[in-house]
Amino acid sequence: MTRHRIALVVGVLLAVACSKVPVTGRRQFNVISTGQIASMVNEQYNGTLSSSDLVPDSDPRTQMVRRCGARIASAVERFLQENGMGDRISEYAWEFNLADDPTVNAWCMPGGKVLFYTGILPLTADETGMAVVMGHEVAHAVARHGNERMSQGILAQGAGMTLDILTSENPGLARDLLLQSVGIGSQLGMLAYSRQHETEADKMGLVFMAMAGYDPREAPKFWERMSANSGGGAPPELLSTHPSDARRINDLNAYMDEALKYYNP
Repeated sequence: MTRHRIALVVGVLLAVACSKVPVTGRRQFNVISTGQIASMVNEQYNGTLSSSDLVPDSDPRTQMVRRCGARIASAVERFLQENGMGDRISEYAWEFNLADDPTVNAWCMPGGKVLFYTGILPLTADETGMAVVMGHEVAHAVARHGNERMSQGILAQGAGMTLDILTSENPGLARDLLLQSVGIGSQLGMLAYSRQHETEADKMGLVFMAMAGYDPREAPKFWERMSANSGGGAPPELLSTHPSDARRINDLNAYMDEALKYYNP
């Protein structure tokens, strides 16, 4: 192993030791900053918007998505500021949009780029139900889950590989890794988030919605509706890596007392 690669490995280990997930405190493997992938994120997000049938700004549903998103984003920034992570706030350039699409899904890219689909609105039912989904999806970005997955994907390409090298040598693969890492789909056949990430996003989402003034006790009810909607068949895309089963409901309820500490209606 060359000195360059040894230095890279040492750098990775240092990054692992210093990187923590807000709320849960889990140490994570992450060698990619949100700033490094900002241009790719913006390109992909804007491309998705341009190919989507967006619901107009004047529509009450779009207004609800943006109002809910703004409240959750404010709660996130307040949590980070109050817990010594205020330097992370500059990562976010929040954007919230709604696409007229029957898909039961919503997602948030690194940096706070959010897209909801109208197909999920009958299940969210109201703004509090929407806050359950918004908090969960935003939590993925706050936890840097996409960055973490992309870091793992780049590491799998071989010792000495970095994002800059991959982007230069194989931009198509770099793009696929980004899409796969944030759950928009790719041709790699890999699930976007692990069950660990989904469970972590559930807990973080409860805290963020509670801080935003939404009752976190509505979260289990939403996931019960999601489970019932699947009708025993294949789960919706939003549940592809973490089926809405009794364990998920139990985990949410088990964390509820902690989440309620942040709730001040």
